[in-house]
Amino acid sequence: MQWADVIDNPYFKNLPFKIELNRFGQVLMSPASNQHGNLEYRVGRALERGCPPGEIIIECSIKTTDGVKVADVVWASAAFIQQYGYSTPYPQAPEICVEIISPSNTDEEMRIKIDLYLAQGAQEVWLVNTATKVRFFNNQGEQNKSQWLDNVTL
Repeated sequence: MQWADVIDNPYFKNLPFKIELNRFGQVLMSPASNQHGNLEYRVGRALERGCPPGEIIIECSIKTTDGVKVADVVWASAAFIQQYGYSTPYPQAPEICVEIISPSNTDEEMRIKIDLYLAQGAQEVWLVNTATKVRFFNNQGEQNKSQWLDNVTL
């Protein structure tokens, strides 16, 4: 299954799940919660306040070597948007990709997503837990702070 098949399929519309594809074209679904949605909004606001001009995208699809993954929140620079527009899925990751950690997520799953986003060109990946603790990763590993924002307050 290709990503276009998923977004065009009426059976996948209005589901209370986040949908991704693995490298075999199999659909993966994760349940959504209101707290998760609120954290996506709060992260988006923090990115909007602290980053240079660009776009905040919630539920951003990115083609990776392990299928299409959907970052909870991304910040894409104006240059990124000029190059890729709103193509779906993006062939490259925007500069900042954020995952909100859900109770169903494993450490292994998050490690894999960090690696996939960085391999697709993300400059930074954030992990946010339900206590609003933010961890920052780049190609050198985990960092004490974001290279893009001086202070991240959610």
